[in-house]
Amino acid sequence: MTVGGGFRCLGIAEKDAALGLCGEEYFFNKEMQECQACLKCEDGMVAVPCSTVSDTICSATSENKLSESWAANIFLPSVKSGISQVYSGLNLKIKGKLPCEILSIEDNSLVFRQHGLLWTDLNFAVKHNCRNFLQLSLKLNGSEEGYELSGVRIEQPEGKYFQSTSLSSAAEVEPSQTLSVYLRSPNQFCNQSKDLNIYDLNTPLSLFWLSHDTGAVALSAQMSTAIHYQTNYRPTFKIVSVSDPYMLSLSHDGRAIKFTETGVVKFVFHQALYSMGHTCVREGFSLISYINRNGTNRELMNVFKSGVNYRDTSISAAGATKVGAGDLISFEILSPAQCNVRYFGDSSGISMFSLVWIPSAVSSAISATVSVTGLPTGAVRNKLLDFTQVSSNEKQIQLVSSGQLAHKYFIFTEKGVASLAFNLKLIHSCNVLKMTLNQLTRDHMQPTAIAQQIGGQMPEGSIWTSVSLRASFEVHNGTLISVSLDCVRGRINQITREHGTSISILWISS
Repeated sequence: MTVGGGFRCLGIAEKDAALGLCGEEYFFNKEMQECQACLKCEDGMVAVPCSTVSDTICSATSENKLSESWAANIFLPSVKSGISQVYSGLNLKIKGKLPCEILSIEDNSLVFRQHGLLWTDLNFAVKHNCRNFLQLSLKLNGSEEGYELSGVRIEQPEGKYFQSTSLSSAAEVEPSQTLSVYLRSPNQFCNQSKDLNIYDLNTPLSLFWLSHDTGAVALSAQMSTAIHYQTNYRPTFKIVSVSDPYMLSLSHDGRAIKFTETGVVKFVFHQALYSMGHTCVREGFSLISYINRNGTNRELMNVFKSGVNYRDTSISAAGATKVGAGDLISFEILSPAQCNVRYFGDSSGISMFSLVWIPSAVSSAISATVSVTGLPTGAVRNKLLDFTQVSSNEKQIQLVSSGQLAHKYFIFTEKGVASLAFNLKLIHSCNVLKMTLNQLTRDHMQPTAIAQQIGGQMPEGSIWTSVSLRASFEVHNGTLISVSLDCVRGRINQITREHGTSISILWISS
């Protein structure tokens, strides 16, 4: 019988196991008295190879890494043997850019090699004809007992235009656990070859991994379903997992996450909803996150989402901020009058909150918004956005303040991993609006694109729309990053700089 990645050899003697009865690439674990799969090391990292009675020993890297980032492209699986229904669910193909010590790719899943905490971001854009909605998920374990860490619903569009969404999640991972990107439809007639067209984004999947040695803590919580249709909504949480319940807990009413110690947090909130009413479409929804310090609520972030009528959709927000001991983070969703909204919560990950708390000794975070001067309008072609910092200064991340790169670039002064979340609220007539995260290093004088997201045409009847971009990447002393906009066939009419537009950047020591 199989037991957690091995199989028990009932009544097998150690001397028989030494003859290789466990089979190739398996060894006999004396303590567990079972056959187990040999550990796979990265190329050239094997110190002692696997034997019939002992596991592989990988050579340790020269330094103990605190954090690591990794990125990949994703594709629809090829349509084989005529079966292309999305109803049963598809694992999207993952193609990594570079080899990585903490994970490998097997059968379109990421297989983890080390214990630690994980943050995953996915930028996704699709043109689809499927009735009801498409559901995009990050699935941990990927087997029958696997579960969806988080998921978003992409509504059925009235016309045929690209829609984009961003999906994020935090999790504690162990060796041999797998993570996959999963796409499904509640409609059995949704056909992969006819009804789906995924936009080929630059490196849509990225993640960072944190060693337990950082002292970081991960939390995951679900929202409970709201029984009645309502407009404004404050969700209540139920903790699903927390790696240290002393450090992170719920407030007495279950509506906020409470922090025991000062640190930096990276968080994400996904809420699935169904709405009815024409004002929903015209005015849309706002998701506001608050930080409560010494009994005073302050708005941390405001994310806008175009509304829908008689449709399922999701609203999502991700960001990073510094927190103090005793601080609370809570959320509220605002919807227009005469817009009836049903807020869902279940165990499938469509309505969830997760975060990673990291000690200040190894991390920092800043937030900014677009600058009121030099806001791009009209026929915009690859224009860099100007930013104004709204949080206090940090040693490791700074907004460049002088010279030709001023206000357009953020600079990192120490080696590590960075994670960015950007939300933009605007009015435009572009066929496609491209948002690109660029990196400039000392070795390359030309900026290179490291992540991308797009927005399609504005939904009919809505005043505003939004685009969000999330990514994690490696940085060195002197690495510079910027965000550029490119409007394909059309013009940008207005960008809002306060409610609905924000950028937050987290830095973690490596």
